[in-house]
Order: sequence, then structure tokens, then C-alpha cells
Amino acid sequence: MSVTSSIRINQDLYEQAKQDAALEHRSIAGQIEFWARVGRAALDNPDLPVSFVAESLASLAEPREHLQPFVPRSHHP
Repeated sequence: MSVTSSIRINQDLYEQAKQDAALEHRSIAGQIEFWARVGRAALDNPDLPVSFVAESLASLAEPREHLQPFVPRSHHP
């Protein structure tokens, strides 16, 4: 079960989240939640580049039926 809460955020941050959410096909709340997860993971893993953290979290959220199986290069003709 998901619990929601209302918070106040800076209008500029809201507008940026609105723009990014449209590009990433997320809701505004979903975009802010994604940013929060990226920030938390980046703080927990300071040795990793933030772009790697963001891409990894986005990848984990993708539906599994769209994934391609891994084929090692040694198996290619």
C-alpha cells in the first residue's frame, strides 16, 4: 500500500520536474521520487558517478519483458 504526503517545494524545482517528467514519461511526483532515489543512492555510493546511479535505477524500473537476453561476444559468429 502506498501512502502519500503533501510537501511544499520551490516553484522552479517543480517546473523542472514537470519538464523532465514529460521527457521521461513519468508523473511529476514520480520524477521527484526518482530524483530522491538517485540522490539517496548517490550519497550511499559516493565512489560511483551520479550518471551511473541514475541509469542503473532507471534500468531497474524498466519492464522486464522489454529486455534482451545477454549473449557473450564469444558466441557471436
